[in-house]
Parts: sequence; structure tokens; C-alpha cells
Amino acid sequence: MGLSPPPSLSKSSTNSPPRRSRSLSPMTLPPQPRATVPVQVAAGGSGSSSSSSPFAPPARDYTQDLPDDILALVFASLSPIDRSACSLACARWKEVDAATRHRLSLDARAGLGHAAPALFVRFAAVIKLALRSSRGTGADSVADDGAAAVAAALPSDRLARLKLRGLRKLSDTGLSSLAAAAPALRKLSVASCTFGPKAFVAVLQACPLLEDLSVKRLRGLPDTAGAATSITEEIKFPQALSLRSVCLKDLYSALCFVPLVASSPNLRSLKILRCSGTWDLPLEVITAHAPGLVELHLEKLQVGDRGLAALSACRNLEVLFLVKTPECTDLGIISVAEKCHKLRKLHIDGWRTNRIGDFGLMAVAQGCLDLQELVLIGVNPTVSSLRMLGEHCRTLERLAFCACETVGDSEIICLAERYAALKKLCIKGCPVSDRGMEALNGGCPSLVKVKLKRCRGVSYECIENLKVTRGDSFSISLDIVLEHDAGSASENGVHETGEAQTTELSDQIASMDLPTNAAGSQSSTHTINRFRSVVSAIRRRFCNTQPQ
Repeated sequence: MGLSPPPSLSKSSTNSPPRRSRSLSPMTLPPQPRATVPVQVAAGGSGSSSSSSPFAPPARDYTQDLPDDILALVFASLSPIDRSACSLACARWKEVDAATRHRLSLDARAGLGHAAPALFVRFAAVIKLALRSSRGTGADSVADDGAAAVAAALPSDRLARLKLRGLRKLSDTGLSSLAAAAPALRKLSVASCTFGPKAFVAVLQACPLLEDLSVKRLRGLPDTAGAATSITEEIKFPQALSLRSVCLKDLYSALCFVPLVASSPNLRSLKILRCSGTWDLPLEVITAHAPGLVELHLEKLQVGDRGLAALSACRNLEVLFLVKTPECTDLGIISVAEKCHKLRKLHIDGWRTNRIGDFGLMAVAQGCLDLQELVLIGVNPTVSSLRMLGEHCRTLERLAFCACETVGDSEIICLAERYAALKKLCIKGCPVSDRGMEALNGGCPSLVKVKLKRCRGVSYECIENLKVTRGDSFSISLDIVLEHDAGSASENGVHETGEAQTTELSDQIASMDLPTNAAGSQSSTHTINRFRSVVSAIRRRFCNTQPQ
């Protein structure tokens, strides 16, 4: 008896070889359909029920048609975790990932030295390397012998950036071996390690192209007790002609690095943050040997007007941050303003000491005509200084006030009348009311964004009126804290909130940067603004906060 194939199979058998006979003998078993037939139907687009099966494998791997260069671009857009996962998909993806991976972050445990040769044979294109140890005591971090093994396996002609974190077992010898294996190194960042300043002598000798050096929380520094002369005589740093940027942070003996900074005549950026010691004399030494400084950050330092007067040697200074330097007064600001005429950004956190005020700001107005950004925290300007700033600094675009007790309605009216180029305005914890904010309806024609926080005298009705009057291109936000939060803040002031207020205001100013051509940055900024608006709306809705 004969069996005819079902209709679904007859359609998919057009490519099969012709059969000799359609009939089968009674003793012959009927042919069983192969399991691959439904897959062929799915590829051909037939209306079979098996064509929609999610478990059907694709007919072919279309990624094999992608050139290695295109596949490398796809890998470059992935996060490190996703990229590592994709590299395990197949042998080709693993090879492309290894040949094009430029950044590598390793858990620097004691056994890293044994695995280093195989790692760097696979990742031969690495130019940015990070060695990190888990937080804690760091007892199992890589030691000098492991660092020597890593140095021997490094692609020495390519490595340009090296970051070391929490390597408590690494000494001066270990850092010297790593530096000797990377002569093309351009950026070095170390934090929470135990080697001392002498290790950086070997770094400067082995890495003549080093441009950026960041040193944070070193535990192997000697106790200098504020004396810089003995350190200068003991440690002789070679001249670093290529060094452009130095950051010293959270160092109890940062004065050890004064000779290193002074040996960098082409230095452009210097950040000294939360370091102990007296810095008036060291700043004189630094500015005498590196007069080309363009950017200077001083935070929580024992520095006074003598140190600021030393900055007069830096005629090209454009960015100056003075954060919680209570010994600085108007005299120091005046000495800077008289010589540093190219200043573009000035951030002052007066810590409510009232030592910097109208006189210093008036000198800035007269001497720094190219000023574009001014941030005042715990400083009390009045109409007198703000009027001069508006008249002389015609390019001032970004302005921020935080915990300024004298910035009220009169000062905001002055801004509206005289600051034609102002685009970004941030006010936090100032006695401003609706009367002052209404002046912005017809003033500051270039203003596009305003942020208000802890300004309890401003109502939501005033904010809505400003939005309607200035149009869709204008953005304004108001954040009024709860009563108990506002009371606590007014009682304790900036001294209690200190660091949090400075960090928060810096983030706000950073998010208020002028628009750029990068679509990703604009999208990220809009997302953050929408999220903050939603949080403010939730607070008003569920916390029963009444506008004032």
C-alpha cells in the first residue's frame, strides 16, 4: 500500500532529489519526516505553526558577515561587563575583543603575578591599566614580586595610563619596576598605597612623557611636621618637563611633593585638596618655578594672603578655586585680581568667616574683565560689588550664590538690570522673595536657566509666571525643603552641612554648563532635570508642603 507525503512536506521538498517510485512495498516502512524540515519551512516563510517557534535556530549566523573592524566598534559601545560576556560567545568574538580592548581593570591580588603573562599575551593592545585591591586591610594585595612579574609581561611600548588603588603591600621598589616597564606612560594615578615620595623619583626618571600625576591618601609618607626645607634637601626630584597636571589629595605630609611640583616648569594645573601643613611658603616656591599655571584648586588648606599674593606671578591664571581657606581675606583676592587679568572662573567658599566681601569682589570686577563664571559660598556681596561686576565683566555667563546672607531682592534686581550676558543663575539658601525674582521678567535677556533651593520667600506662583513670561526656552526650578529641614539648616548653618553643600552646589553648577554639540550630554542633562522635577513634585504632593 502507498503513502503520500503530507502537503506541508511536499512544499518543502522541491530541492530534494527526485524519487524513483511513489509507491512503497508492504514490507517497507514509510519515510519519517526529518526534524530539520520545519526549520526549512520557517526559513521559507510558510504558514506552518512551527515557523513561529522561539526555539528554532537561525538558518545562518549573520554576524559572520561583519568585518572585524565593525565588530570592534560594536564591542567599544558596550559596558565592560557586557563586553566580557560577549567575548565568551565564540572564538572569533574572543579574538576580536582581545585584539581591540584598550582598557583593562584587574583585581590585584597576590596571585596576579602568575596570571600576568597569559593575560597580557591575550590583551596585547591595552593602553589603560588599573590594578585594584579590595577595600579593607589589603593584606592579600600584590606585592613587589608580583609587580615585577606584571611589569615583565606589560606591553611596554603601548601603556599610556596606569591606576593603582589599595595596593598596601606595594613598596617603592614595586612602583619603580612598574614605571620602568612603561616608558610611554602619560598618566599615573595612585591612591591608598603605602609607598613614599622617593618612589616618584624613579617614576619621573623612567617616564619622561608623564603629563598627569594624581596622588591620594598615601600611607608611606614621612611626618614632616610642616617643614619643607628638610624635605627639599633630602629628596631630589629630576626635572619633569612634560608634566602638565598634578593633584595632591588627603595627604598628611603633602609638603614632600613641593620639590616635585617645583621641578615642573611647564605645569598648567595644580590641585591641593585637604592636605596638612602651612602652604604660604610652598606656594611661593611653586609659582616661582612654574609661573605658567592656568588652573589652581586650593581646598581646606592653611593658606593666607601671602600665599595668594604669590599667585601674582601666574599671569596666565584662568581658573581659581578657594574652598574653605579661612585665612584668606580681601587683601589676597585683591593681589590676585591686580595681576591675573585672564581669570575666567572664580569659586570662593568663604566658610562664613566674612573675610572676603565687597572689596575683594570689586577688585575682581576691575581687574578680571574676562570673568565668565563666579560661585560664592558663604560670602556676603552687596549691590555695590554686584553692580561693578555687571558693569565691567560683560562676559559673565554663570553665577551662583549659596548661603549668602546679603543676597536679597535688591541684589537680584541689580542682576536683572546689569547682567545682560548672564545665562545660568543658581541661588541656594539666600533671603530672596517674589519681588526680586519678578525683576527677571524683563531683565537678563540671555538668561536660560535658574535654579532655586531653600529660598523660602519665593512662591510657586512666581515661578509659573516667570515660565509664562519668558517662554519655552527658559527653565526654572524651585526646591523648598520641609519645615524641620529648613529649621535645622538655619540653626546649624553652613558649618554643619559644609562639605555636602559645597559638593551639591558644584554638581548643580556642573549640570548648568552651557549647551554643547554632544547629543548624549544634552540627553543626560534633560533626564537628570526631569528626575529632579519628579522628586520635587512627589515631595509637594505627599509631604503637604505649603508654598510660601
